[in-house]
Amino acid sequence: MKNDATLDTDVLVVGAGPTGLTLAGELALAGAAVTVIERQEIPSGQSRGGGISARTCEVLAMRGLIDAATAVSVERGAGGGHFAGLPVPLDARPWRTRHPDGLMIPQDRLEQVLESHVRELGAVVHHGTELTALTLGDGEVSATVTGPDVPAVLRSRYLVACDGGHSTVRRLTGVPFPGRAGTMAAVTADIELSAASETVPQTVGHISEHTRRGGGYWMLMHPLGDTTDPSTPHRVVFGGPEQATLPRDAPVTEAEVAAALTAVHGPETQLRQLRWGTRFSDATRQVTNYRHGPVLFAGDAAHIHPPMGGQGLNLGVQDAMNLGWKLAAQLRGDAPAGLLDSYHAERHPVAARVLAMTRAQSVLMSPPPDADDVRALRDIMTDLARLPDANRYLAGMMSGLDLRYETSIEPLDDHPLVGTRMVDLSLQTAHGPTTVSTLLHSGRGLLLELDAADVGEAADAVHPRVDRVAAHVVDSPVGTTVGADRVLVRPDGYVCWAGSDPADSPEATLRRWFGAAVPVSSSAAAR
Repeated sequence: MKNDATLDTDVLVVGAGPTGLTLAGELALAGAAVTVIERQEIPSGQSRGGGISARTCEVLAMRGLIDAATAVSVERGAGGGHFAGLPVPLDARPWRTRHPDGLMIPQDRLEQVLESHVRELGAVVHHGTELTALTLGDGEVSATVTGPDVPAVLRSRYLVACDGGHSTVRRLTGVPFPGRAGTMAAVTADIELSAASETVPQTVGHISEHTRRGGGYWMLMHPLGDTTDPSTPHRVVFGGPEQATLPRDAPVTEAEVAAALTAVHGPETQLRQLRWGTRFSDATRQVTNYRHGPVLFAGDAAHIHPPMGGQGLNLGVQDAMNLGWKLAAQLRGDAPAGLLDSYHAERHPVAARVLAMTRAQSVLMSPPPDADDVRALRDIMTDLARLPDANRYLAGMMSGLDLRYETSIEPLDDHPLVGTRMVDLSLQTAHGPTTVSTLLHSGRGLLLELDAADVGEAADAVHPRVDRVAAHVVDSPVGTTVGADRVLVRPDGYVCWAGSDPADSPEATLRRWFGAAVPVSSSAAAR
């Protein structure tokens, strides 16, 4: 895909976290040459983002990775998601997903699954490599780096910053990062225990079961595996008087963690080892524009917020899925006008909503809730969350399943399905049973001819970047109603056109999202 032999790669991705690795996988799947650089010499081994949402599970299924992720996930009991730690499990099943509970998977294990995938696709990943300078030229980005087995300067057509909340790329480019400074401070860490009181959780359940207070501290704690093995770590998140006064870059100490454990879980709970620890705040910031010429921003490099409900990792993965196929089209030279800019148009409002949502949860979770009005508000919100419609609303918002890209909707594309995620239907095709997620493994667009009388090969291709499949709906996560006879799905799994009238044609939508296309016959003729 490279047009200039002097370039080292098509895209340089800075950061090998879930966002950077997901993006590298999408680009490599589309045929782009991708290089990823990561400052850390070896994978962190840190749980950090402790789980993935239902929508992120669907994304992994779309690329054939869900089984690998499930195999290294942490077993958990029933519990569902949460909003602001309220003692009401959120039920995502009404959103017609195969993964209503998401997965409890430590971030380091997810990164291993993703990195193995991107290497298999041919992407290059350099650990122990740090970005030190950037030069933006005409159609080229020159990145000065230090690290083993890598040139001193890497040249690429585009660079994507996936290097976290303290992004080096953001600093080097001077891109503004407006927002609100943090008002609280806390610690997240992975620890091993030599002894535990009866209050220490032995299994993973709902967050409300794992949150305790004592001695001026609050703490969220749960195991990351089999607790019969003494080396199994626990994840802890806590705050107290000491954390409120320490600077953001102060190392987390074993004495600090031990003091919090004693205060919350009693002197019977003894710390064996602090594996790692870091500090965080409730700061919320977002770059004004996700594109700065040939430099783009994704994940925490583009937005930061309090870690309420584990939104950050999932938000970054969704950024990468949205950007990957669009940037690949730009590299090939067949991207319709404005396609790459639609990344900012679609994803910036999504992150802005998450920032607002986490701020709202911070009010409800603000530990300890000293004021009576906060407790009263929590009681009211708890009652509301028990109502089916309210629970569905909160579950959709927290899982990402309710997302609808409004920028996808035009006068010709006003079908209710347009802009929403495509439900992972079970299908019968000419090649046998399959699912929508399986048909999206290729990373291409998908035109589904649903409930066809004849599920033989659909006549005529519609576009070189779009697969056309005739299928009969066998089942879906909830019911078999689709709402359209034909559906055009983008590579990131979102519907961009739907129709039931035989005279309806996706041709205009194909041009908008995939570039010029061959004429499309009517539904009846295609069958």
